[in-house]
Amino acid sequence: MDKSFGLLFYLKKPKGFVAGDIPVYLRVTVDGESFELSSKRKCAASKWNTDAGRMNGKGDDIKAFNTYLDTLQQKVFEAKRKLIELDKDLTPDSLKSSLLGKEVTPRHMILEIFRKHNEQMEALVPQEYAPGTLERYRTSLQHTQDFMMWKYKASDMDIRKLDYEFIEEYAFWLKSERKCAHNTTMKYLSNFRKIVNRCIRSGWLHKDPFIGFNMTKREVDRTALTEHELSAISNKRFTIKRLEVVRDIFLFSCYSGLAYADVEKLKRSEITTGVDGKLWIVSRRQKTEAPARIPLLPLALSIIEKYKDDPECAVRERILPVLSNQKMNAYLKEIADLCGISKTLTYHIARHTFATTITLSNGVPIETVSKMLGHRSLRTTQHYAKILDRKISNDMKHLYEKYQTFE
Repeated sequence: MDKSFGLLFYLKKPKGFVAGDIPVYLRVTVDGESFELSSKRKCAASKWNTDAGRMNGKGDDIKAFNTYLDTLQQKVFEAKRKLIELDKDLTPDSLKSSLLGKEVTPRHMILEIFRKHNEQMEALVPQEYAPGTLERYRTSLQHTQDFMMWKYKASDMDIRKLDYEFIEEYAFWLKSERKCAHNTTMKYLSNFRKIVNRCIRSGWLHKDPFIGFNMTKREVDRTALTEHELSAISNKRFTIKRLEVVRDIFLFSCYSGLAYADVEKLKRSEITTGVDGKLWIVSRRQKTEAPARIPLLPLALSIIEKYKDDPECAVRERILPVLSNQKMNAYLKEIADLCGISKTLTYHIARHTFATTITLSNGVPIETVSKMLGHRSLRTTQHYAKILDRKISNDMKHLYEKYQTFE
């Protein structure tokens, strides 16, 4: 977008001025903001033409005076042209710095920095980043671009223009226009904050626009299957092969605690003999790279055995013939309907089921569960313990009612 631009020579009387020639100053205005510079010349008020911004007269000295002002004016336009050619932000400060021979701070654009971050991340997939992580940052970049066009009608912005209002409006846009839930909004803002922090560390941004903005996520209830529901799925006979395969893989995660991405990449080499002489899964979580060491329960072992000669597993060098996450979740909804389960069944429920119904409910210490799940912090695992607190509360209701009326 073109900016308004103005240039004016005028007489500026100094403080305590009584009589004599008056200094000539130059005022340059860009989008309503201006700066002044002394021309280092003086002129009598009687000889100054206010409309023309020049000295009246035709003598050689007057011509030389006006030519000097013309040259100074040309320098201003030349400095303006260079800033535009170098794709630097045209502001009173940048123009003044250029005129005074000072180095102009290069412009750092938000989306340009974001794209470079994503390009560097892509180069480190899969060594340091999972493909899913890269995809989330790509989506976050697209959201940021769409928001800037929606709010500011701009294809990119100088990082120095970031402020609290930008962050607050971005959060509003994600929730209102993109219909993102609160926690999803916080995830996208967290991705964007990584870019902002990079700019702060590089010295391109001197104030964190996230200061004062509440990034707290809301606690979400984690659904898990009960023993009864697990039995319903385990004992169900399916006439459709794909549903049987999806059921088996889902149950494998229920009894091992592995997330979809970790089951999908699980190799036979990651099944090893543990300290107890039994088979364990020894691998790293794709999401966090945290180590996971899990003793295999009999039902999980039986599923591995069932698919040991599967041709797809042999070709892909995997333990199980895992479908795409989208297909797995779609088929799990069919399985839930066929088994009479009213819960919205997704693959991630398997991990929650392992944490609660399989382990914590059966007295496995939370520290042990945390290690098997590959959690870096015990606080993450404690969310599952809250599910158990609600279960205990419900189980104790009848006992509470009984003793409340006891005489």
